[in-house]
Amino acid sequence: MIIRTKSYPRAALLGNPSDGYFGKTIAFPFSNFSAEVVLYETPELEILPAEYDSNVFDGIRDLAEDVKLYGYYGGIRLLKAAVKAFYDYATENGIDLGDRNFTIRYKSDIPYRLGLAGSSAIITACIKALKSFYGVNIHAPVMANLVLSVEMDELDIMAGLQDRVVQAFESPVYMDFNKGLMDKQGYGKYQKFSSQLFNHVFIAYRSDLSEGSEVVHNDFRERYNFGDKKVLQAIQDWIEITDQGYKALKSNDMEELNKLINKNFDIRRSVMNLSKKNLEMVDLARSVGASAKFSGSGGAIVGTYKDEAMFDALKKKLQDNKITIIKPGIIQS
Repeated sequence: MIIRTKSYPRAALLGNPSDGYFGKTIAFPFSNFSAEVVLYETPELEILPAEYDSNVFDGIRDLAEDVKLYGYYGGIRLLKAAVKAFYDYATENGIDLGDRNFTIRYKSDIPYRLGLAGSSAIITACIKALKSFYGVNIHAPVMANLVLSVEMDELDIMAGLQDRVVQAFESPVYMDFNKGLMDKQGYGKYQKFSSQLFNHVFIAYRSDLSEGSEVVHNDFRERYNFGDKKVLQAIQDWIEITDQGYKALKSNDMEELNKLINKNFDIRRSVMNLSKKNLEMVDLARSVGASAKFSGSGGAIVGTYKDEAMFDALKKKLQDNKITIIKPGIIQS
């Protein structure tokens, strides 16, 4: 039996980056790209390399560019860490996995290191395949925690729960990471809602930006840990924006939603050092009247446009600056 599982990138519409700081967010998965894992039973356990795991290069410059984009270990480390974490989860919960072995491989066309949650998509697809292979049921909130533990505990990657929650639920989700709730039950309040509430949403990205969330968030977290008042206020503001945005979505108040998306980013701009090219993407989108903010840690943006005439103007403006724009196929499980 061959098991195939997929997971998808996500875009954070409101609230980020407060998800790692007991905040609130709204985000959605979209199907324009995907990470796929294939798993099948074999006598020995083997993890097969993918395109980004090659150790053969055209030259020294090619090697340097590969490391810059994909790191030293590619995606193999993600699968290896996910399998290990799954085994630990099963052991801790008294689940007997028996002595069956498997071969596993992955592929992904999610644009890399642009804040679209490509790494967690690979891990999520892997955990889904392992669940199916061993017949283990893991509820979505717990699975999100498990995926996060792969990144933070096994790989020492700074991350928040938002991406993993959206990928576990495969739906737009309103997320409340209130500390009291998190301490009590181990996860937040997650509310799925209809993709039909989203109108005229776009995502845009440029392939020459690859900062990674573990780079962008470091200084912010240090300031948070030291109780920086400006940082703490920003998180509180993002919480309020998320709640206001959720109401705007449900009432189809696009004008209010647009204002909140822009405000979300303006606060981020005031408390973080952002690269010129990242800022340029947002400013270019806003120059034609669209709303825009980072979809994640930078490299990609998400926003809304009023109508097709505005989308055409937005598309031309961004493409003239070598920025790719798409209309996301929002997933509803």
